[in-house]
Formats: sequence, structure tokens, C-alpha cells
Amino acid sequence: MPREISLAEVPGLVGQVLGTSEWITVDQQMIDTFADATLDHQFIHVDPERAAAESPFGGTIAHGFLTLSLLSAMNYDCLPKIREQTMGLNYGFDKVRFMSPVRCGSLVRGQFTLTDCRFRGAGLLMTTYDVSVEIENEKKPALTANWITIVQFDPKDRPADA
Repeated sequence: MPREISLAEVPGLVGQVLGTSEWITVDQQMIDTFADATLDHQFIHVDPERAAAESPFGGTIAHGFLTLSLLSAMNYDCLPKIREQTMGLNYGFDKVRFMSPVRCGSLVRGQFTLTDCRFRGAGLLMTTYDVSVEIENEKKPALTANWITIVQFDPKDRPADA
């Protein structure tokens, strides 16, 4: 996939995997920082000794919402830039499922399949991705999601056939 594409090319990419991100290490510092930001200090996330002794995970695990929030970084890492885009917006999720815990020290990466795109208004393109976040050396993904984003562009750049 090219690193940059035109707005007119996007509809032709529906059904294709548009990118797989680089691996991201989820370490205890990242987990602790997320816990501080969200005020979620449950021991399975922030207390390695207690999590090893009392949880079925053998140590701490990332918050599901931490893994979900990494989609933005994964997106920037691997999806092609749309030349005419002036801004991108997170519109939301139709479905999110946390399939497998991300143990501290794990590597995760995202894969993005474009499943839909629709021009809306004069300068907006709504895109939908099926996303899977893989955990290195694990059979089940950390999460699967249907993610909706909006590409904003100058209306003068709207493709003639859109």
C-alpha cells in the first residue's frame, strides 16, 4: 500500500487490508501512566506482585481501553495518508470486543481492513475499518473492533463522481 493516496482512490480500496502497524511494547510504565490518566488503579493493572499471586494472568495486564486507545498510534503508523485530508476525526465504534488480555511486556500491533466509505456533506468522507489488535505469539487477538472515522477535506477537492 502506498504511503499516500488520493481521496478519489479510497472507494476502490473497500474490502482491502490497508495496513498492519509496527509492534508496540505494552510495558508497566505505559500501563501505570494510563491508570493515572483514567483513575483506574485496579491491582490487575498496577500491582505486579499481587496480580501474580491473585490473578489468573501471572502478572499485570493492560487495561482494555489502553489497548483500544493504541489504535490511533497504530493508524498513524500504517494507514496511507489521504493527500486532500485537512483533519481526521474519531467518530466512534459500532462494536468492540476484548478477546484476550494483554500481559505486561507484550507486543501488540493493529491490522486495518477498510469495510466502507461514504461521502457525507460537502467535505467529509466517513470510513469504517474492521480492526484486529494482535498479540505477538498469541492465537487470539487482544481486541476486534469496527471503527468509524471521518476524513475532512476542502469541498473543492471532492471527487467529481462522489
